Amino acid sequence: MFSKKDLDLLEKKQISIEKANWQINQFIKGIIPIKIIRPATINNGIKRIKDIKYYIDIFNNASLSVTKFIPASGAASRMFKALFEFREMISQDSQPDINSFSEIKVFFKHIKKFAFYNSLNSILQDQGGIEYLIKARKYKIVIDKLLDTNGLGYGELPKGILTFHRYKEGYTRTPFEEHMAEGAKYAKSSNNFVNLHFTISPEHKSAFEKLEIQCIKNLSDKYNVKFDITFSIQKPSTDTMAVTPENKPFYDNDGNIFFRPGGHGALIENLNEIDSDIIYIKNIDNVIPEDKLDTTIKYKKALAGLLYKTQQDVFSLIRKLKNSANKNTIEEAKSFLTSIFQLQNCFETAFNEKENLDSIIDRLNRPIRVCGMVKNLGEPGGGPFLTKDENGCISPQIIESSQVDENNPEQQKLFQGSTHFNPVDIVCAVHNYEGNKFDLNKFIDSNTCFISKKSKNGRELKALELPGLWNGAMAGWNTIFVEVPSETFNPVKTVNDLLRESHQY
Repeated sequence: MFSKKDLDLLEKKQISIEKANWQINQFIKGIIPIKIIRPATINNGIKRIKDIKYYIDIFNNASLSVTKFIPASGAASRMFKALFEFREMISQDSQPDINSFSEIKVFFKHIKKFAFYNSLNSILQDQGGIEYLIKARKYKIVIDKLLDTNGLGYGELPKGILTFHRYKEGYTRTPFEEHMAEGAKYAKSSNNFVNLHFTISPEHKSAFEKLEIQCIKNLSDKYNVKFDITFSIQKPSTDTMAVTPENKPFYDNDGNIFFRPGGHGALIENLNEIDSDIIYIKNIDNVIPEDKLDTTIKYKKALAGLLYKTQQDVFSLIRKLKNSANKNTIEEAKSFLTSIFQLQNCFETAFNEKENLDSIIDRLNRPIRVCGMVKNLGEPGGGPFLTKDENGCISPQIIESSQVDENNPEQQKLFQGSTHFNPVDIVCAVHNYEGNKFDLNKFIDSNTCFISKKSKNGRELKALELPGLWNGAMAGWNTIFVEVPSETFNPVKTVNDLLRESHQY
């Protein structure tokens, strides 16, 4: 199927022929929808922590290495979608009525509240300043300077380096800086280092490094810590080939197989290179000003304390099973898997056979994640569910709408019945009972890819997205869902989200 030119490209991207053929087979067989058993709810799949201090103390008293893992490769262009569209409508002969566009009206009415206002106003002084331009209805000039590279360039920059927050003392911070401040509050290792790892796009690396140089000394001195900041990019080997509607490789105009990024699920490769006792995962845009962090800090530490205690309980059980397996220890392990990790039919149950004992140990000896869940307030995205795989194993999983059979009303109803939402507030433990790091690639459910229809140069194609980082890429992990307060979830999906009280001083 592949020509010499194709094979050379695959070798350059470090994609094996086996992996390329696997991708094509995924298109041919199609994606098997997730089988939802029921939504996870409070005390029925989602734990509500009653003794916060108990788990905080466990975390504070443990001597642990900690890393905060922050997916930050996304461009900010989606934040300004409404502004891009409004600008497109403006021409020399036509000026849309701003009152007909609620998002635009809100943006200009409250523009002084944005932390980037002073910077934007400064570069518009030679044209009268923002207030004058708004009164003169010269909205396009303001939008141009905000979005384009001859101004602030926010339309092309990554979210992580935009000015999000203004403090009453007068200084401003980006999400990058807010993650540093957060890390100093709850993700400090026992050696006083704050390890932060950002996954970024290669074209933005120099901008992130420049910002790091500008702020690291000030923040190190302020919090009396040492920051160890690292960056990685999505590996070319995780790109996926596009295919034609007939499931044949799609070739671009230069005759090369067209590859697309594999989605955020590809970041499991980046996460796999982090070797810490505790790894926090949090999206780049879910930040708030430092003086509003108390609840976030409390729950971040509590989730890590719960994770560490659970991990130690797992290690103790595995050692018991390996050293002196008997009916009591087997029953204790089975009960633990069922009650703590919500697993059913995922391991053999006859204790007197070696393969069944091995099955229980195998199910215990896995990476562990504790996932914070907030009450569902209508935000788009996935949520916590109990699902059944093709082998009949029922386990807790974070499910997105695209994974659910759109032609099955019963499954759609179950998905819509979710009481909680996934805010990407995850704490991970990736070492086994012998202290060795797991190979996270061994716990991916490869069947949970996504297929979408796209086009390139006017030609239709099909694209493959790898199992999502906190979806199929972690399907084989042991999972605990925990309810966390809604105030710990403050994403910025549109620029107007920055006007919410949680982002204002």
